[in-house]
Amino acid sequence: MFKVLNARLANKYIFFELLPVFILGLIVFIFILLMFQLLRLTEFVLAHGVGIETVLKMMGFMTISFVPVILPMSLVFAVLLTYGRLSSDSEFIAFKSIGLNSLQLSVPALILAVISTVGALQTSHTLAPWGNREFESIINKLKNMKASVTIRAGVFSEGFFDLVVYTNEIDSETGQLKKVFIYDERNPDYPMTIIAKEGSLIQDTEVPASKSLLRLIDGNIHRTTDANYTKVDFKSYDINLFDTGSGKKRKATPLSFSSADIHTYLARNPNLAEKERLKFTTEYHRRWALSFVCLVFAFVGVALGIQTNLRHGKGSGFVTAIFVVVFYWAFYITGESLAKSGALPPVVAVWIPNVIFMIFAAYKLRKSYQT
Repeated sequence: MFKVLNARLANKYIFFELLPVFILGLIVFIFILLMFQLLRLTEFVLAHGVGIETVLKMMGFMTISFVPVILPMSLVFAVLLTYGRLSSDSEFIAFKSIGLNSLQLSVPALILAVISTVGALQTSHTLAPWGNREFESIINKLKNMKASVTIRAGVFSEGFFDLVVYTNEIDSETGQLKKVFIYDERNPDYPMTIIAKEGSLIQDTEVPASKSLLRLIDGNIHRTTDANYTKVDFKSYDINLFDTGSGKKRKATPLSFSSADIHTYLARNPNLAEKERLKFTTEYHRRWALSFVCLVFAFVGVALGIQTNLRHGKGSGFVTAIFVVVFYWAFYITGESLAKSGALPPVVAVWIPNVIFMIFAAYKLRKSYQT
């Protein structure tokens, strides 16, 4: 009776030690991952005049897409720091003196791991793809609604709707272009070179971001074939750029497909190229493996943090967490590459890191239980 009560009190104490460190880990890792995107986001604000509200939306959608990766990282961070501190302060010796063993002291970490796994499953299969889709949608709308997002004055821009565009000057407020040079190779049989004094991006006002065209003023079109050269002068010439109704949207990446969408996509495309099929299949199994790595990391964190001879838990816990994450991602990236290349079945390749780390955790826990 007293042993059960002691176990409950100890587990409650450890769980509420874990929780704030776990939340801190979420904040820290979100900040770190967003920092990698800082240069790109700053460019949108300073160079292209994108509003702060739009940038905040982009950051929000990116954060949602990061969650399946951040949850296991934060978990192993919290478990190693908390259990390392308890070990360095000799609190585990006190717990064991009242009859509690290593497995009983692992319960709080496992409870938090189960919560994290449920959250990772929900986000990786549904919310993270949604976040990726919304982020890509904002990028596409920015490209449609503002030429300066992809066109820079004095630079040959190759990423503007499959056109090569050069302009001497851009009005950042109106998007007006001055002295425009365009090479249009969208039809490889009839490439065109277009030169104009002015140009402007025209947006469909009835359906925003639905259809846009580049209107050129006072210029000429040069077209060369094997036998002929043609020059056509114009006062006004429109180049159709994008029409969502025509189905010429930017192709979505596997990251933007929900798991249900991946199933549907593969079922509707039985003749899909093997490389493409492996890409989508690997993405599907990757989501399951990364979600359940929360449980694996909980066992690894407990196994490494619960050692009673650890005397530098407060400092070494963070370093150990980084090493665990780095080693896991090294194994994971190798497995993902093997899956996408077809060297191993995706279901095997993406789960190998989880199995290796689980075997290691079981070995360390067994040794700890015997001491």
